[in-house]
Amino acid sequence: NGAFTIAAGGILGVGAGLLWTAQGAIMMAYPREHDKGKFIGYFWAIFNAGAVLGSVIAFAINYNVVEAKSLGDSTYIVFIALMAVGTLIALSLCPPTSVSHSNGDKIQIQAFPTWTGEVIAVMKLFLDWRMIVLIPMFLSSNWFYSYQFSTVNGAYFSTRTQSLNNILYWGSQILGSWTFARVLDYQGVNRKTRSFWGLAIITCCFVATWIGGIFFQKGYKIGDPKGNHDFKEGASYVGPLFLYMFYGLNDAAWQTYCYWLMGALSNDVTVLSRYAGFYKCIQSSGAAISWRINAVGTPFMTELIICFALLIASIPGALLLTMRIQDHSDDASAAAAEGHEFKDTKREIDA
Repeated sequence: NGAFTIAAGGILGVGAGLLWTAQGAIMMAYPREHDKGKFIGYFWAIFNAGAVLGSVIAFAINYNVVEAKSLGDSTYIVFIALMAVGTLIALSLCPPTSVSHSNGDKIQIQAFPTWTGEVIAVMKLFLDWRMIVLIPMFLSSNWFYSYQFSTVNGAYFSTRTQSLNNILYWGSQILGSWTFARVLDYQGVNRKTRSFWGLAIITCCFVATWIGGIFFQKGYKIGDPKGNHDFKEGASYVGPLFLYMFYGLNDAAWQTYCYWLMGALSNDVTVLSRYAGFYKCIQSSGAAISWRINAVGTPFMTELIICFALLIASIPGALLLTMRIQDHSDDASAAAAEGHEFKDTKREIDA
């Protein structure tokens, strides 16, 4: 039923945009500055634990499905039930006004402007040089999903092996984000140095992984019969599996870094909600384009080269921003300055 599928996809996209904007704002605004990487790691671990669980369910249900075919109805029924439970749990969240940092400070929240003022504030993000230089990075952050999920996992492996691969793919994301977040929160050096370290790490990792992907992709092309490679093939399965796991690890590190950079620009939940919305807007635009490129029968190697080129193109803008990262966010610095001015004035009065 094409009409139902397309309409459902659109509704899902609208809901996802709202969910991800709220999630991104909470994740970046609630922690104190030295804990932002850790909170991103917490989120990514919980988020991908759900993906691991979903893949385990799909693997268990489809364990005896050796050939490559669509998932059964039972898989989707279980997913729908889990999402319904998740929706109810989300209703227990406290409003930001009731949340405090571990030291007792309240979360920073700007007074909500008029609707027209909010629209103008959002549109101004497209003129903010800090967001503009990150557009290639945001655009590429979900671009590779169509290639990894459809061209690599979907076109090369059997149905049950696809589910097993996804267990390890999302599990690698938990490990990658948690480990990388610790690097970004390391307090032995200033925040600018950590931002350079983070950019250098993700650059080296994705370059090495995608070069390995080029050698793997030379083994099959779009005109070949659909692959049905299974995990029981043994040694020949190990190489492609590890490549797929490193794709997942790189994805986690890449997106963790994107969120950490945005979180380094502000501590205000209202400002960060705009950043998160802008991020998902650009990210989803890239995903929409990449899935269309995949759907029209683009050669597999061409898909890979486009993904790789976009990742490379993201580095200059990210580097430009890291050169201007401060130890404290703009609004935190302003608050600190106001505190110093108050103390200076008090000293003068006392004198």
